[in-house]
Amino acid sequence: MTEVSFDCTGVRADRYAAAPTLLFRLRITAPDPATRVHAIALRCQLRIEPARRGYRDDEAEALADLFGERSRWGGTLHPLQFAQVSLVVPGFTGETEIDLPVPCSYDLDVAAGRYFHALRDGEVPLLLLFSGTVFAGAGGFQVQPVSWNKEASVRMPVAVWQEMTETHFPGCGWLRLPRETLDALLAYRSRRALPSWQAAVEALLAEAGDPEPPPTPRARLLSGAAARPVTERTLP
Repeated sequence: MTEVSFDCTGVRADRYAAAPTLLFRLRITAPDPATRVHAIALRCQLRIEPARRGYRDDEAEALADLFGERSRWGGTLHPLQFAQVSLVVPGFTGETEIDLPVPCSYDLDVAAGRYFHALRDGEVPLLLLFSGTVFAGAGGFQVQPVSWNKEASVRMPVAVWQEMTETHFPGCGWLRLPRETLDALLAYRSRRALPSWQAAVEALLAEAGDPEPPPTPRARLLSGAAARPVTERTLP
């Protein structure tokens, strides 16, 4: 039986993808250097493990809708489902490395998207859980499942997620609204001859009595950089 093992050696943003995509670099090793692995039909489930890092006060405030107040985190900081993807690994002998593409959503209605959006710096602890089928053997091949306990951990820099989203949505974010609300907002924009959706939202905020205009993307970037601490707190 060929018990292949998995390691994740890093993660980077795919600059040339048509949609936001992360590339996880996998090292796959067969126990016998002479064993020929013809192919692997691989499935991977990715989970965020939020309890394995510390959080600044502004990050904790932004995460309140996911985990509640910080005082409750001992019972609410549970893993979050991030993605589930499939990959066909070409044949190899002994060891190989391959990129695992993971398409990403910047939808803030998705828990993983809200989590990533709330972070300012540091790293995201991720757990990769593997399953699938291995085709291996000399003089023919044997078919066997990937063992259920095969997994790998990686800490993805928050800067990698920020780079990916800035490449595809520079200085912007997405907000999903019901069609009726969009129709009403479009009618409001048309009645006032406003040039953009941003102008429509800013006009509504002004009518609501908000004294401060929304910050520009550059102002948000500069304020975030100025607020970064020198050290990161960790949970006990």
